[in-house]
This record gives sequence, structure tokens and C-alpha cells, in this order.
Amino acid sequence: MRRGWIVLLALALAGCVTGPPITVKGDPAAAIPEKPDPARQARVRLELASLYFSRGQASTALDEVNGALKANPELAEGYNLRGLIYADLGEIRAAERSFQRALALAPTDGSVNHNYGWFLCQQHRYADADRQFAAALAQPRYGGVERTQLAQGVCEARSGRWAEAEHTLLQAYQLDPRNPVTAFNLADVLLHERQYERARFYVGRINAVESQITAQSLWLAARIEHAAGNAQGTQVYGRMLTDRYPQSTEALNFARGKFDE
Repeated sequence: MRRGWIVLLALALAGCVTGPPITVKGDPAAAIPEKPDPARQARVRLELASLYFSRGQASTALDEVNGALKANPELAEGYNLRGLIYADLGEIRAAERSFQRALALAPTDGSVNHNYGWFLCQQHRYADADRQFAAALAQPRYGGVERTQLAQGVCEARSGRWAEAEHTLLQAYQLDPRNPVTAFNLADVLLHERQYERARFYVGRINAVESQITAQSLWLAARIEHAAGNAQGTQVYGRMLTDRYPQSTEALNFARGKFDE
């Protein structure tokens, strides 16, 4: 489910920075006024940190978010983003300290609960992750319900709780049926549950849209057909996979008959 993990990380970043957006042209650092008031300086540097992180420049993002927190040590969004950055850098203890500080400052912030829950899931701390996801979903004005249900469903699948994962991912799908990441993960769960017809439906929704087709989605379709005993369908998706993505790991697994990979 590699595509699912990648997109979930992007989803986790959404909404980390609040307030009016800052328009940045050219060098992002040029957006910082020479003599700003502390609150504005913190907000601008937080925007820049988010921008750098979205570009894959985690170290630079960390410098900016630390600058934001120096200007405003009570900025929960800053600790929230810093937790994500530290996690990306593999600094697990520092990431957890940042998330816990964010929660201490904003215990009812659904975005903080969501991100901390996803972090805990990646550390295989599933019960702790469940509590954070539940806390996010309990917030009455939380705007990321489907995002958190998607993350929670993937986490439940990672821990082998297939029935719970199906239920949670189905809820997320009903809220946002156009999200290919939700459909992909739901189809994968249904494959594990041997519900092949239903799995076909959800992965078929992805592969029916040209822009959404990936090596992962074609490989999942081939695996579903193989598990269902449909040799012809397996070959159809296998040929599509090898024609479109001949150098992919998925194409190599198909060639070697490793359908459990």
C-alpha cells in the first residue's frame, strides 16, 4: 500500500498552518519582514516551514519552524508541524515531544490529534493511535473527518484488524468516494478478507480513471484476480502493468509470480 502511505503523509500536512496565506515569490525567505512583530514573524516563518517541508526540504523547514517557535513559544501549530518534520527526519523522540507539546497547548485541535495518531501508528503503537484518532473525530467542528478515518482504517489494516479497517475505510469512502487512496486501501482490505467482487469494484473505480492508474493499482487488480482464480483477468492486468511500468517492483513481482508481495 505504498501509494496510500505517501498520500497520507501529504494529507497529514494539510491544515497544519492556520491564518491568512502568505504569497511567496522567488526565494521563500524573502517573505520575512526585517522588523516584524513577533506574532507576524511566527506566522510567516510557519508558512515558510510548511512550504519547505512540502518541497522535501525537511532540514530547512526545521530551521524555519524553530524560528517560528522562538518568536512565539506558545504556537501549537508550530509544534504540530515540527513533530511531522522530526518524524520525517527519523528523530522519533523529538517528534513525540513536539506532538505532546502541541497537544498540551491545543488538546482539542483535531489536526494535532490526527497527526500524532498517524505518528503513533507508524511506531506500531496501535492502541495509542486509536485514542488520538478518536479524539480528533470527537471534535464537533473538525473538518478532516474523512482524512482521519482514512488514516485510522489504514492503521487498523496494518495491525491486522481487517473487519475494523473495512468498516472505517467504508465510512471514509462514503464521505469522499472520489478519493483513490481510500478506494485503494479499501480494496486491499477486502482482498485480505477474500471479498473479491467487492475488492474488484473499488480498485476498478481507480483504474477506470486514466490519471489515477498507477503500478500499485494495476498490481492490486492483478492480485485480486489471481486470488479469485481468474487466470485471464490476472494476465490482462499483468500485461497492462508490464507495458506501462516495466521497471517497477510490481512488474517484477508479477513476472516472478510473487502475488503475495
